Amino acid sequence: MKRFLPILLMFCMVVATPAMAQQLRVGYVDMKRVLDSAPQVLAGREQLDLEFRPRNEAIEFQDRQAQAMEDRLQLGDIAGDARIRMERDLREMRRAVNRQKEDLRDELSFRRTEEVQKLEDQINQAVQLIAHDNAYDLILSSPVIYADSSLDITEQILKQLRVEYEADLRERSLR
Repeated sequence: MKRFLPILLMFCMVVATPAMAQQLRVGYVDMKRVLDSAPQVLAGREQLDLEFRPRNEAIEFQDRQAQAMEDRLQLGDIAGDARIRMERDLREMRRAVNRQKEDLRDELSFRRTEEVQKLEDQINQAVQLIAHDNAYDLILSSPVIYADSSLDITEQILKQLRVEYEADLRERSLR
C-alpha cells in the first residue's frame, strides 16, 4: 500500500496540472445599465410615451377640472342643492380619475414588461456574441453580490446593441 501512495500522488499531480493551467475567463454584465441605456430600450420608451401620452393628457385635464371644482367649493359661494350636487360630481370625478390613472399605470407597466421581454433575446444574443468572440467561459449578469470592475463587459454589450440597432434602422429605411 505504501508503494502505491507515491504513484497515486504523482498521477493526481499529472492529471490536475492541465486543469490548473487552464484559466477561467469570466465577464459581468450590469443588466440595469443595459436596460437603462440600450438604444432599443430608449426607442421603446419613446414609442410607449407616444402611445400613452394622449390618455395621460386626458387624465391630467380631468384632474385639473376636478381641482377647479374643488377650488370653487373652497370659496364657499355655492350653497344648498348646488353645493351638494357639485360635491357629488367632484367625488365621482375624483374616483373616475383615480381609476383611469391606475388603469393607465397597469397598462403601461404591462407594455414596458412586454417591450423588455421582446429585447431579452436580442440582449442575450449580444452577450453570447461578445462571449464567443472574446473567449469568455462564463458571463454573469446582475444582480450579483460583487463583481470587480475589470470583469465588467457591459459597455461591450451596449456597443454591440448600438451596432444592431443602427443596422435595424438602416434595414427599415431600405423598405
